[in-house]
Amino acid sequence: MLGGAGALLGVTAGSAQAAEVSYATRCVPPAAAGLPPVDGTTKAEITAPATAKVGDEVEVVWKFVQAASKNPDLIDLPANSVQPSGTLKAAGAQTTAVAMEGPRENPAIPKGGDMVLSDMKGKLKLTAPGQVTLTPDAYDVNVMTTDTKCAPTAAVQSAATINVTAGDGTSTTSPTPTGTGTGSPTPTGTPTTTPTSTPSATESGDDGTGQTDFTGKEVQVPYACKTPIGNKNATSPVQINAKKNGGSYDLTVRFKGSVMDSPAPIPKDSVKPSMEVVLGGADKGTVHVEGPTNAEDIKAGDPMTIPDLKGTYKPGASGESTLSPGVLTVKALGTTTTCTPTKSEVSLTLDTAEQASGASGGGSAGSSGSGGTSGTTSGGGLAETGAESDGALKALGLVAGTAVLLGGAVFTFMPGRRRLR
Repeated sequence: MLGGAGALLGVTAGSAQAAEVSYATRCVPPAAAGLPPVDGTTKAEITAPATAKVGDEVEVVWKFVQAASKNPDLIDLPANSVQPSGTLKAAGAQTTAVAMEGPRENPAIPKGGDMVLSDMKGKLKLTAPGQVTLTPDAYDVNVMTTDTKCAPTAAVQSAATINVTAGDGTSTTSPTPTGTGTGSPTPTGTPTTTPTSTPSATESGDDGTGQTDFTGKEVQVPYACKTPIGNKNATSPVQINAKKNGGSYDLTVRFKGSVMDSPAPIPKDSVKPSMEVVLGGADKGTVHVEGPTNAEDIKAGDPMTIPDLKGTYKPGASGESTLSPGVLTVKALGTTTTCTPTKSEVSLTLDTAEQASGASGGGSAGSSGSGGTSGTTSGGGLAETGAESDGALKALGLVAGTAVLLGGAVFTFMPGRRRLR
C-alpha cells in the first residue's frame, strides 16, 4: 500500500520527469576557423511531462550538463554572445523531430573555458496514444554570427518517455537513466557540416568539397591617413570574404562598423571609397575593390560608415595565397584621402589553381591588381567569430576624407561607442 501510494504521488498526470543521457559527439568549427573537429561528450538532461493525452502540446526542455567542446584558446567570449539550437527526436507512438532553441544567454567564457550553453526549449504536439521516447540529437552553437555544428557519432539512448493516453486516463513513466533508454537508440553517424560565416581549416573550392563561400578573419588594421588638411591615425576592424565564381572569386571587403558621428550634413553621392587588397603567399600583387558612393544624405550626428567594397580576383598562381587589407582611398568632392596600413595582417587564405591571364582583379571601375587562390581562411573557430572589439574601434579614412567637405571640421574619435551592426 505504501509503495502504491508513493507511485501515485510521484507520477501525477502531467508532472515533469527529467533524466540525463551522455553521448559521444563531434563538433566541427565553422569553415573559416582553421581549427580541426573536436570529439567530446555531450551530457544532456531532458525534461518532459510524465503523462499526457492525445492532442496535448507539451513543452520539452534540454539542459546542457556538459557541452562536447570548450572555447578554443583564441579569444574570451563576452557575456550573452552564445546561443544553442538543436533537434530532439521523438519516437515510439509517434515519430517526429522537435526543434529546440535556447536564448543568447551566457556568462563571459575565457579562452579554453567550458562552453556554458543556455537551456533549450521546444514544443511537441502529441498525436497518438502509447509511449513516446525523447532522444537528443545534433545541435549548433552560434557565437555571434557563426555556427559550430555538433552531432552524435554513435547511437544515442533515449532520455525520457511520455506515456500518452487516448482520453483522460493517466499513465506512468520513468525517465531513462543514462545508457539504459527504453526507446530505440538513434544512430546518426558522423556528422557533416555546412560552413557558415567564420574561420576553419584549409579547404579548397577545387578539391571536390563543393565549397563556394570563404569567410575571412576579422583583423584590426592600423591606418596612417594623409588628408588635404593633415595626417590622422586610425584603427578599424576589416574582414575579407570571397565567393567562388568559375575560376575567379568575387571579393567583399567589409569594415565592421563605425564609432564616429558626422559633425555636419554630408550630401549624397559625395564620398566614394576603394582599396587595393594585397596578395601574398603563392600569388603576388593587389586586387582593386571599391564601394558605392553614399546613397543618401548623411545628417549631422549620424554615424559614418564605409560600405562593402567589392571586386573580382582571378588567381595568377597555384598554391596557398593570402589576402590582406591594403591601401584605402577615399575620394570626396574632388579631394583624395589615402590611408596606408602600418601593419599587415592576413584576413583570408585561399588555395587555388592558376587561371589563364590571372593575377588581375578588377573592380567596377576596371582597375587591375593581382589575384590568387581558392579555399581556406585563416584564424577563427568556435571562439573566433568577429568578437566585439569596442575599445579598439576608431574611425578611419572616411573620417579624414569627409573632414575636407566640412571646411576642415575636427572629427572626434569615440572608441567607447559600440560598433554598429
